[in-house]
Amino acid sequence: MPYYVFKITQPTPIIKNLDFQQEFETFKEAKTFSRAMRAELPLNGAISVKMIHAANQLQAEELLQEKREETVVREWEK
Repeated sequence: MPYYVFKITQPTPIIKNLDFQQEFETFKEAKTFSRAMRAELPLNGAISVKMIHAANQLQAEELLQEKREETVVREWEK
């Protein structure tokens, strides 16, 4: 399964805009590309770069669009 890299903007908490960047066969190549893209981004945090491992691009987009519950941080985990 390949690795997909997306540039993500989130204008509202409900809407995520996914911009497909590139597909990679190995983790190392995808990680290097993602880090290079993150280094070029401004520090304001309006745009993020995500790498995901999926069977195809459609599945990768669906996984990134899923709403995930926030993890509960216990007192001893702080």
